[in-house]
Amino acid sequence: MIDVLFADDHEMVRIGVSAYLSAQPDINVSAEADDGGEAVRLALELRPDIILMDLVMKEMDGIEATKQIIEQWPEAKIIVVTSFLDDEKVYPALEAGAVSYMLKTSKASEIAKAIRKTYEGQSILEPEVTSKIMNRMREKPEANLHNQLTDREMEILLLVAQGKSNQGIADELFIALKTVKVHISNILEKLEVHDRTQAVIYAFEHNLV
Repeated sequence: MIDVLFADDHEMVRIGVSAYLSAQPDINVSAEADDGGEAVRLALELRPDIILMDLVMKEMDGIEATKQIIEQWPEAKIIVVTSFLDDEKVYPALEAGAVSYMLKTSKASEIAKAIRKTYEGQSILEPEVTSKIMNRMREKPEANLHNQLTDREMEILLLVAQGKSNQGIADELFIALKTVKVHISNILEKLEVHDRTQAVIYAFEHNLV
């Protein structure tokens, strides 16, 4: 079972989405929060597999809550579920540590799919979000940081870009899961990015895939 914490200040949204998700055979919404502060407390106390995070909430917003959770628990997997696509929401949320970004206009089945993919180690972004990030990166000076990657690191980066999980990469390359994690850590450091999502965007931006 994938254990989920759902933070949203709209009770009807929580009730509807939680009911659908908990009806899935592999997902359980074990806790809910109606503001960012409560989301931080429950996340650090319960350590759920996935956190669904609304961005606009009373007292503490989702961006600040995401930032505080990641600072104290870097392994947390946070999926933003919001109505907003404006720059001042998208970039701060991803920079704070969210690994996936979904819109509330998405079907409940799509959110369930995003939960499964994120749990497996992938990053799920709305097409509009990917487009925004790529356009922003085009405005930056060209930097071929990938030239620093070893052949093995480049191979793993391309598999990450294909949506492979860490375990999937380990199985395909016949190497240990721990080795994959070390390589990915080195890739992020060399590309000067913070997470897998930014590494994938880098790969697409530089025509590596």
